[in-house]
Amino acid sequence: MLLNIFTYIFLFSSTFFFSYLIASTDPPFNDDVLGLIAFKAGLIDPESKLSSWNEDDDDPFNWVGVKCDPDTRRVTELNLDGFTLSGHIGRSLLRVQFLQVLSLSGNNFNGTINPILSQFENLLVLDLSHNSLSGSIPDELFRQCRSLKTVSLGGNNLTGPIPDSLNMCLTLEQIDFSSNQLSGSLESGIWSISKLQSLDLSNNFFVGEIPVGIGSLNALKAVNLSMNNLNGELPADIGDCLSLKSIDYSWNFLSGDIPDSIKKLGFCQVLCLSGNSFTGEVPEWIGEMTSLEILDLSANNLTGRIPSSIGELRFLKEVNLSMNMLSGGLPESIRSCNNLLLLDVGQNLLTGNFPPWIFGSSLQTVSLSGNKLSGEINFPSSLSSPDLQMLDVSSNSLSGEVSYGVGRFSNLKFLNLSGNYFVGSIPSSIGELNFTEVIDFSSNELHGSIPSEIGSAYSLQKLNLGKNFLSGDIPIQIGNCFRLIALILSENNLTGSIPLEITNLTELELVDLSFNELSGSLPKELTNLSHLLQFNISHNRFQGELPVGGFFNTIPLSSVSNNPSMCGSILNNSCPAVHPKPLVLNPNSSSGPNSGPLSSNFSRRKIGLSISAFIAIAAAIFIIMGVVIITVLNIHARSSIARAAAAAFKAPPSSNEDDCSRSPGNDSSCGKLVMFSGEAGFDSGAQSLLNKDSELGRGGFGSVYKTVLNDGRSVAIKKLNISSLIKSQEEFEREIKILSEVRHKNLVAVEGYYWTPSLQLVMNEYVSNGTLYKHLHECGNEEEGLNWRQRLKAILGIAKGLCFLHEQNLIHYNIKSTNVLIDETGEAKVGDYGLARLLPMLDRYILSCKIQSALGYMAPEFACRTVKITEKCDVYGFGILVLEVVTGKRPVEYMEDDVVVLCDLVRGAVEEGRAEDCVDSKMKGGFQAEEVIPVIKLGLICASQVPSNRPDMEEVVKILELIC
Repeated sequence: MLLNIFTYIFLFSSTFFFSYLIASTDPPFNDDVLGLIAFKAGLIDPESKLSSWNEDDDDPFNWVGVKCDPDTRRVTELNLDGFTLSGHIGRSLLRVQFLQVLSLSGNNFNGTINPILSQFENLLVLDLSHNSLSGSIPDELFRQCRSLKTVSLGGNNLTGPIPDSLNMCLTLEQIDFSSNQLSGSLESGIWSISKLQSLDLSNNFFVGEIPVGIGSLNALKAVNLSMNNLNGELPADIGDCLSLKSIDYSWNFLSGDIPDSIKKLGFCQVLCLSGNSFTGEVPEWIGEMTSLEILDLSANNLTGRIPSSIGELRFLKEVNLSMNMLSGGLPESIRSCNNLLLLDVGQNLLTGNFPPWIFGSSLQTVSLSGNKLSGEINFPSSLSSPDLQMLDVSSNSLSGEVSYGVGRFSNLKFLNLSGNYFVGSIPSSIGELNFTEVIDFSSNELHGSIPSEIGSAYSLQKLNLGKNFLSGDIPIQIGNCFRLIALILSENNLTGSIPLEITNLTELELVDLSFNELSGSLPKELTNLSHLLQFNISHNRFQGELPVGGFFNTIPLSSVSNNPSMCGSILNNSCPAVHPKPLVLNPNSSSGPNSGPLSSNFSRRKIGLSISAFIAIAAAIFIIMGVVIITVLNIHARSSIARAAAAAFKAPPSSNEDDCSRSPGNDSSCGKLVMFSGEAGFDSGAQSLLNKDSELGRGGFGSVYKTVLNDGRSVAIKKLNISSLIKSQEEFEREIKILSEVRHKNLVAVEGYYWTPSLQLVMNEYVSNGTLYKHLHECGNEEEGLNWRQRLKAILGIAKGLCFLHEQNLIHYNIKSTNVLIDETGEAKVGDYGLARLLPMLDRYILSCKIQSALGYMAPEFACRTVKITEKCDVYGFGILVLEVVTGKRPVEYMEDDVVVLCDLVRGAVEEGRAEDCVDSKMKGGFQAEEVIPVIKLGLICASQVPSNRPDMEEVVKILELIC
């Protein structure tokens, strides 16, 4: 019995012991939970994306961003991409022992990279890209590289060289260190990573030559070294990487010929070598790269003919050979590229006739501009190019008539035939271009009248027929083009008057009818065109009074000059008073002794004179009374605004926000003043805002005044004139606060705001040294002008400011020299950014009216409703601004008998090898051609007509820093 009891106890104890052992060998699920909860504790999660992470859970199987092995239920993947997290990566994450994928891309992690990440024994993927990490890449990160296959650190602020330990990580297949500030030379050891399939080191500061040895990487499929400072020749052994599918070495300082070994890359789909200094010819063997889909050799120094072997590339989708010195004709063999969508060979020296096969291809975008093509364009009578959306043959030597078949291109959105020798009349079929948004036939030799069928082109937004020999009236049917933004008919032989129907075009921003034979009076309804930025009717025969109101109150004198019979205050020519005819009584109505013929005539004259005098006196009294009443009302209105502003500006210094006791919506004299720093008050009071002496300038959004705060700081106050378009007070305040948080040394800081329903003010940092426009165009002599180093510094500063704005997802929309200020150190500061956010919606017509007040800076897509407005619009304006800074010329200059477009002028000089002739003669101290010419070319590329051809501002900054 006792033995049985001991046996029972032994068996029970053994069972309990082994049960404990078995339980103790179960996966420690809590380690994963504890590790992730501790990791979460060190993070800032503003959007509560990790709310499902609960420390009371047995395992993290259902947590967002977490993946577990279904069998072991251990965490294998942590993917928190785009969660807007910030903080640091602590040691607690090491508890997650079986982690294979750690992806934290697109967050706000800062600080340096923690070397503990090297201790994950099973890690396959490490992705920390697009954060705010800084410092160098720790050498320890790759010293214990066991199984790591992918490392992505792109889009951070990392500095220093590539660590030597990277070469020891032989398991790596993908490396992405792009868009950082890494420097130093590329060591050949990187080619020893034999399993490497993708290498992206683009957009950094690497220098020196590309080392030989890449040919040993048999698995390499993609290499991107673009946007660096690499020089020398392209290593010939690149052709030994037979698996390569994508090569991008663009925007470096590479030179020499394109290596022949590249022809062996039969699987290569992308070859991009643009923006270098490659010489020689486009090789004939290019046709042997039969898998090519994208070929970009633009912006080099290539010469010779375009090889006909390109026609062998049956998968080719895009060809860009623009901005070289290629000659000869465009080979007809290209018509065999049945998948070709984009063909850009603009800005070369091509000759020969326009290739008719273009109309029978699948092409969507064709640019042959800036060459020496001649002959006629025979638009087919039947539609054979249904996909063609853009055709640019401007600035060639084409001739003949514009045939009727042009109207058959129903999907065409952009048609530019300007700068050629086309003759004859404009075909009536132009009205069949129902989807075309831009038509430019300017600078040709066209005759006849403007066809009335133009009114059927209802999508038209820009029509330029200037500099031709057109005659007849402006057709009234043009009033049907309701989307029209720009109407340019200048320098023709047009007669008749301005049709009243033009006042129906409520989106009009630019009208240029100068240098014609137009006559008659101007319709008073023109004052209702609220979007007008320019209305040029100079050098015509208009008569009568210039309309009063709206845009015409501030119309420049040059826009109405040389119309001898016009009158108005702007012309300093008062219109003659028009008196009513004198009232003459019927002499037969009276009888008396003095009612004979002689006495009747005398009485008639006497009565007529007295009544006429009476009416004239009464009219004079009425006019005087009207003037007095209007003056009193103006004084009263100004006083009301002044009192409203003064009531807010005299707020107690102890408060940064002051709301009136009454609702602002009920009383326009009640306002709200908010300053984001300093004291909320003005020493000089509100009257300074209404004082012309304190006005700094005027822009598309309103006038700017200088005022001094109570704490002694000077501020620039913009008094907005867009009250009818502005958002509600709540949205206005929210958007201004967002702008106030955008801080960068190359951006003018927003200091505060003032709100009433009828008066809105934005307080900005005051920059004492004036606008860039002043320094470029208002300096009297060389001594007062900017030297080359100062101009280059300004260009780089503007680029950095715009780059930062784009990083904050802000589009400027209005980059021009008057919106760039220079501080006392010579640093450029971009102002007037983000004001479009105050409008009810980002409508391009409102924007281009209120913001794009300088036509020369406006990107062409502003005229195309279907083209998305992106940061590339700012890039275009920046490109024009670069050319303005280098040349000292305005984007568009009106001469006595000509209009000079800066971009075309510079491009022509570059094509002819005269780029240095464009440099501003007022530039003191000289310049270096090796710096100026790349900057000019960069400006031209930024100002490309095709948005996709323009670089990002981040890329622009990198290029400029290399030049500087």
